[in-house]
Amino acid sequence: MFGSAGGVFYGFSRRFTAAAVSLNSDAINLLHHVRLLCSLGHLQEALKLFYSITPPPPLVHSHHTYAALFHACARRSSLPQGQALHRHMLLHNPNPDFDLFLINHIVNMYAKCGSLDYARQLFDEMPERNIVSWTALVSGYAQHGRPDGCFKVFREMLVWHRPTDFAFASVISACGGDGDCGRQVHALALKTSFDSYVFVGNALIMMYCRSCGGADEAWSVYASLEFPNLVSWNSMIAGFQVCGYGNRALELFSQMHFSGIRFDRATLVSILSCLCEMGDGLEYCFRLQCLIIKTGFISEIEVATAMVKAYSSLGGEVSDCYKIFLELDGRQDVISWTGIVAAYAEQDPEEAILLFRQFLRECMAPDRHMFSIVLKACAGLATEQHALAVRSHVLKVGFEDDTVLANALIHACARCGSIALSKQAFDTMISRDTVSWNSMLKAYAMHGQCKEALQLFSQMDAQPDGATFVALLSACSHAGMVEEGTKIFETMSNNHGIVPQLDHYACMVDLLGRSGRISEAKELIDKMPMEPDSVVWSALLGACRKHGETKLAKLAAAKLKELDPNNSLGYVTLSNIFSTDGCFNEARLIRREMEGKTVRKEPGLSWIEIGNHVHEFASGGQQHPERETIFSELEKLVRRLKDFGYVPQISLALHDIEDEQKEEQLYYHSEKLALVFALMNLSNRCYSGNIIKIMKNIRICVDCHNFMKLVSELVDMEIVVRDSNRFHHFKAKVCSCNDYW
Repeated sequence: MFGSAGGVFYGFSRRFTAAAVSLNSDAINLLHHVRLLCSLGHLQEALKLFYSITPPPPLVHSHHTYAALFHACARRSSLPQGQALHRHMLLHNPNPDFDLFLINHIVNMYAKCGSLDYARQLFDEMPERNIVSWTALVSGYAQHGRPDGCFKVFREMLVWHRPTDFAFASVISACGGDGDCGRQVHALALKTSFDSYVFVGNALIMMYCRSCGGADEAWSVYASLEFPNLVSWNSMIAGFQVCGYGNRALELFSQMHFSGIRFDRATLVSILSCLCEMGDGLEYCFRLQCLIIKTGFISEIEVATAMVKAYSSLGGEVSDCYKIFLELDGRQDVISWTGIVAAYAEQDPEEAILLFRQFLRECMAPDRHMFSIVLKACAGLATEQHALAVRSHVLKVGFEDDTVLANALIHACARCGSIALSKQAFDTMISRDTVSWNSMLKAYAMHGQCKEALQLFSQMDAQPDGATFVALLSACSHAGMVEEGTKIFETMSNNHGIVPQLDHYACMVDLLGRSGRISEAKELIDKMPMEPDSVVWSALLGACRKHGETKLAKLAAAKLKELDPNNSLGYVTLSNIFSTDGCFNEARLIRREMEGKTVRKEPGLSWIEIGNHVHEFASGGQQHPERETIFSELEKLVRRLKDFGYVPQISLALHDIEDEQKEEQLYYHSEKLALVFALMNLSNRCYSGNIIKIMKNIRICVDCHNFMKLVSELVDMEIVVRDSNRFHHFKAKVCSCNDYW
């Protein structure tokens, strides 16, 4: 970098020569002002002032100033400035005498800035070293994730010096998740009595929590500290959060608060992170917000962003998240913007896209994480136009080779109904990881293209994981390929070492049940090595509905109600089974039970994008401003379809009412209303091609499925419906699912 490092130590004398040139008072004052600027953190101003001093002061008078500047460069991780300062020192002091104090600062600067090889070279050529020299190198290796180098220097240091608490803390932090290594260092700290130093104890707490969830060992260290400081409390709270012990973290925080110990933003961020992982954390989040507002931390970017994430994760109102975001009052950074966009991406994708546009208008630069969140929001919309627009931004800023963003694009295009664009994104990737292959496999699965999924799996050159086989089994289930799916399930453990989990069993139950092999599906449930969850019983219940198996349906519905009492699926499906069989009294009793337990059925909703605006339709259609025109056009369409062979499936109506009323109930299902509105606005669609895209939140019913098939031929267009289960591509009176869904 600068030739021989030994030039720095030319002469190797232990003090400056006595024949030093004296400085005038102006130069002395300027050097003092440079050191003052360094202490205030104004590195650029300090360097500018130092370089302006003419002639440059000799090292005998400026070594403390050089040390202050090197220290400031280290604190700011400003390697280019540090290198330039080093060159300046060598240029104006070609034969410097050795000064251990100054050289320690130079070694420290290079180590802290990540230039570890050069720092080691300087260190090795030092004629004299002290504990500061060794500690600077140890901490540099630790801070830059070089544990091997850190341990090597630490071992060498033990021959010459007794480590400081800072050296111990550095090497402990370098252990990361290596608990065995950390215990060895802990043993040495105990032997040398450094375990009682709070700095060492704090490092041990985090080390144990990161190594295989050693929360109990971390707690033992914490309890042994005679005078824990704020960092100790924060480390233990963060440690509990890392280990998944949210309740213990909350208890410790309460103890901390009631003991009068002042918390800081790091404390609050850890507690809010704990709440994200707790199903019942919303009420606690409300109380914590009051405390945060009272103490003024609501204006801290990190705290506000963590609170937005907590509310979003716990199912809080997204409008509350936005109010917290606004508390930052123009001080939002890319992280806080990403947090609020992520909150809306879950609950209101259209608004998430609008927020992203506002973010760009404010001339902020999106990072990879922001782009991945926005692409996730695009996946929640009906068409792929937004995903393609985001992809243009990705290309513009130079992230085109980013694997994570390419994976997100594959998923977004597939969810928006364009399997062709997903395949294009997959094929153009420079490098693919397991997630890339899984994303494409899932895309084929949700579009019912099982053969393509199996062919792609045969070409997979990455290590498959559990998600890979969920996608494959799901693809087989959607296509009714029972033998292929069974073979995959049986070989995933033997050939790939992946033990089937709940998701895999749910797919197999669905696969067997859909094909009519319900007794085999029930036998598989009975043989499961773990307790079946609500997803498994839902799969069996859906199979019973498809094949009219009332007895097992009652069992599956009972299990589902037991595991997920607030889910309406068990009640509604069983009621529909009874209604299909004409057992309206039993169906009515199920409905009354549901009402008595205040369980609400998820309303059927459909969305369609017209003129860059998403229109929502509910069953009945009473909320849409153009409902009268839509109803009129729908009636005309139904009359045409009846001439075309359409027969409403009135057996699916849920109540014992007249046939005309049953037909009317079916006509006003949300996807039919959305379809009619799309036909009314063909010229205003936001996507090209002879295609209509509809998104639905629940499974499409048999009558609507038949309806879409007939309309596709009548209007000579492809109709794509994405329901809660899969995609249906209707074209020329045929659906891509082959009526198997």
